[in-house]
Amino acid sequence: MTTHEHFARGLRLRRLYRHDPQRLFLVPLDHSISDGPVVPRGLTMDRLVGQLAAGGADAIIVHKGSLRHINPARLAATSLILHLNASTAHAPDPDAKYMVTGVEDALRLGADAVSMHINMGSLEEQRQIADLGAVADRCDRWNLPLLAMMYPRGPKITNPADPELVAHAVTIAADLGADIVKAPYVGPPSVMRELVSACPIPLVCAGGPRRGDSEDALDFVRDAISGGAAGVAMGRNIFQAPDPRAMAAGVARVVHRLPDRIPGSATIPDQITEGRGSERQETVLA
Repeated sequence: MTTHEHFARGLRLRRLYRHDPQRLFLVPLDHSISDGPVVPRGLTMDRLVGQLAAGGADAIIVHKGSLRHINPARLAATSLILHLNASTAHAPDPDAKYMVTGVEDALRLGADAVSMHINMGSLEEQRQIADLGAVADRCDRWNLPLLAMMYPRGPKITNPADPELVAHAVTIAADLGADIVKAPYVGPPSVMRELVSACPIPLVCAGGPRRGDSEDALDFVRDAISGGAAGVAMGRNIFQAPDPRAMAAGVARVVHRLPDRIPGSATIPDQITEGRGSERQETVLA
């Protein structure tokens, strides 16, 4: 690897790890294609991203079209991961993910990293794994970090949180060239620590389904960190919370061991133009 290649990839990874060089707090918003709208009533995508950034999220994960509705100024305080494949919950096989954009488009759009969702054990596993390998090659070509979202899912998968299955899934991600892997939490923390110790790349735990209340969600984050995870990728439990900013701030404090005030949050402008397509400027209490 040349000095230039090392610098470029390292720079982008540094942008992701903006609060802590070893911990990550990601907020996936890519559910919009698989499950439908993710923006709470009364907000816009732009204002939601503003709240997540103000709460201390290291990065958001979105599909390419969402960027048309986000003011670029929001991304001064959080990083951008562009999601490359998708499917819907209404498809004949929801576990079959298909490419919807590519690495070069992600670079053109200003992404700091890209992500791929792979369902190990699905009927379309072979193609998805091939897609992941091809994307990893393109990421190496352009020195763009790759997040692999690995899930054991398919007709023969009875327990998606089986430690052996999850260990196999994260190994696939590492072996094909991912920089970071997202996978289901495997409890209790002692079992999680064994999984993390066998994984050669940083592992962030998927936030999973909506939990009972904010304290339940924060307990999950504490268990993940106690189990040695590099962080969490939590979506539903944040953007479906009554106050997404407050929930994000709570998760950030656990992941990054932060004080009540999020460092850098004062840089979020109080007045900001909403994403492209808005014809007015309004006060945003991000």
